Amino acid sequence: MAKKDYYEILGVSKNATPDEIKKAYRSQVKKYHPDLHPGDEAAAEKFKELNEAHEVLSDEQKRKNYDTFGDPNGNMGGGFGGASGFSGFGGFEDIFGDIFGGFGGGRSRTQTKTKGEDITIELTLSFLDAAKGCRREIVYDRNEPCADCKGTGAKDGKAYKTCEKCGGSGQIQYTSSNGFFRSVNVRPCDECRGTGKKVLENCKSCGGKGYSKKTTKFTVDIPAGADTGSYIRKVGFGEASKNGGAPGDLIVVMKVEPSRIFKRKNFDLYVTVPVSFTTATLGGKVKVPLIDDTIEYTIPEGTQSGKVFFARGKGIKTSRGTGDLYITVLVEVPTKLSREQKKILEELEKTTEIKQCPQMKQYKDNVESMYGTDPYSNSK
Repeated sequence: MAKKDYYEILGVSKNATPDEIKKAYRSQVKKYHPDLHPGDEAAAEKFKELNEAHEVLSDEQKRKNYDTFGDPNGNMGGGFGGASGFSGFGGFEDIFGDIFGGFGGGRSRTQTKTKGEDITIELTLSFLDAAKGCRREIVYDRNEPCADCKGTGAKDGKAYKTCEKCGGSGQIQYTSSNGFFRSVNVRPCDECRGTGKKVLENCKSCGGKGYSKKTTKFTVDIPAGADTGSYIRKVGFGEASKNGGAPGDLIVVMKVEPSRIFKRKNFDLYVTVPVSFTTATLGGKVKVPLIDDTIEYTIPEGTQSGKVFFARGKGIKTSRGTGDLYITVLVEVPTKLSREQKKILEELEKTTEIKQCPQMKQYKDNVESMYGTDPYSNSK
């Protein structure tokens, strides 16, 4: 079977940088998130492929193995690559044995045990829990390898013998000839269902299946800075294999709820702080929220609405770095003023000169130069 093209799955080139791979993964994984495609098996499979591709290409060693051998674990496959061209095979005899079954009937193949299916579950986190990190209990059902028979399906894990039909390989070779050339079709043995073993007495706990449906429960630590689409892989906590192979993995994918206060970009936080007209005009102090607390921030005199202030190191703190805080000031104009308040403002307007308002003055000068009229002539 041809290897999966992880670069094509993520939509990046083979020379993509780690940042480009990370960006492509985040973009793609949001498109195929299970919440957006409930019941869509194709989207679920695509989501699984994206996680698999990201896990390999984001790991320097696994990516190197994949690029060199076609396998993230460094196993040779899909060709004859490698430093010597044939390393890992044992010479020409084994190569021809694999391709044509050997000139003298071929060697017996070793049993191929397939890994169990991975399980993907979604974990919803509040904005603050994801930012600060938290601990969560995960509970789910899975086919767990039977502890009594150790996944063999045989009583006490011993009541079985080597399959006579396949010689314990779990595979049968079907050869057809066409003149000089011979083709070989390899299929799982129908006698032992690809396990290489014939069970003599079934395990009573699992009924000979080698696994049983159980509820799995464990606690997972979510690191600070988790974001939607990020995930944790727990090896061996997926579905049990059906032919004695290793269990699959559990992939816990994060879904972070939006905050009513913050916006977020990586580890940086963005907050909009409404201030009164008086505070913006005269200056003053306001309370600005952080992840764990609040800080008192001084708004300088004459601050305009939309002005952005920067507080270094006040964003999300993680083991991978600390973000910053961006504070946007929103000057709020009061509504439903009393008669006395309106009179005070009118008096203020009468005593305010245009040069005290730089943006208004610039606008006035531009309009006058183009149209020869004062845009504020009726405002006083």
